[in-house]
Amino acid sequence: MPLPPVTDAFTARKVLQQIEVRLRAEGVEGFREPPEEPTSCCGRGCEGCVWEGYFAAVGWWRDDALAMLAHKGG
Repeated sequence: MPLPPVTDAFTARKVLQQIEVRLRAEGVEGFREPPEEPTSCCGRGCEGCVWEGYFAAVGWWRDDALAMLAHKGG
């Protein structure tokens, strides 16, 4: 199942949950924790909002986890 692009908090949570389930199911241990959601957003729509950095970090974490899963399976 392809994972959606990470562009909002709901999607980020969904992607993280799906990958964490796969990591556990395939017995991957010791993989780093996913990034934590920001708590410092002011809600003013700043250029370079903390959420933008978070979504990028989730994307990198997802890519690393998927690479690990592909390596483990192959």
